[in-house]
Amino acid sequence: MTVQSDKSPIVEAKGVWKVYQIGSLKVEALRGVDLSVRRGEMLAVMGPSGCGKTTLLNCLSGLDDLSKGRVEIEGVDLQKMSDDQKSQFRARRMGFIFQAYNLLPVFSSIENVELPLLLAGMSETDAKVAALDALKMVGLEEWRSHKPMELSGGQQQRVTIARALVNKPAIVWGDEPTGNLDSDLSKEIVLLLRRLNREYGLTLVLVTHDQGVAQETDRIVQMRNGLVEREVAPVRIQPTA
Repeated sequence: MTVQSDKSPIVEAKGVWKVYQIGSLKVEALRGVDLSVRRGEMLAVMGPSGCGKTTLLNCLSGLDDLSKGRVEIEGVDLQKMSDDQKSQFRARRMGFIFQAYNLLPVFSSIENVELPLLLAGMSETDAKVAALDALKMVGLEEWRSHKPMELSGGQQQRVTIARALVNKPAIVWGDEPTGNLDSDLSKEIVLLLRRLNREYGLTLVLVTHDQGVAQETDRIVQMRNGLVEREVAPVRIQPTA
């Protein structure tokens, strides 16, 4: 059954600035970004290289500190947390999908997926059950014993997605999640993410340069020079009969 968004915000960003000091040079990567993300929304962030897309994702998720502004996730102000508290919050409530799969080559698929749960203190038995459930969600149950080198690029990214979902996060962040895949595999992965979004009400924020990925989302935020330039609705091309 498709889970509908309740339309309430899960992410609220107000006046977000991020300034990097490089020697005597100040680089304003973000210059006062306001952004709201609804529960159950699948959002794409697009823009030219260097416009601040990845910096925005890192600031919204608490991976980077803000120079100025406020970010709230599920009503929690990240700036009021210590680094340890933010790390614990990410481990419990967030998932991450990156362009590089970041899978440990000596571990099997299920071992890669269960690792975050083991690090968080879950028992090995419970972690294995949860990891297998996550692999089922992405269609890789039968590949649970295979190591990354025995999997295709698309399968490796599915393992990465399973790992992002294993803690049942409130929100998943994706930084160029199809960047290492060809067009066919890219479409396969974005359609998988769309299915997970619809079936489980999963909130997804995806940084992407791929228009094909963006067109499968609910909303596109276009950035330029550290600011949100505009927001547009995706236009999906209907297949001809």
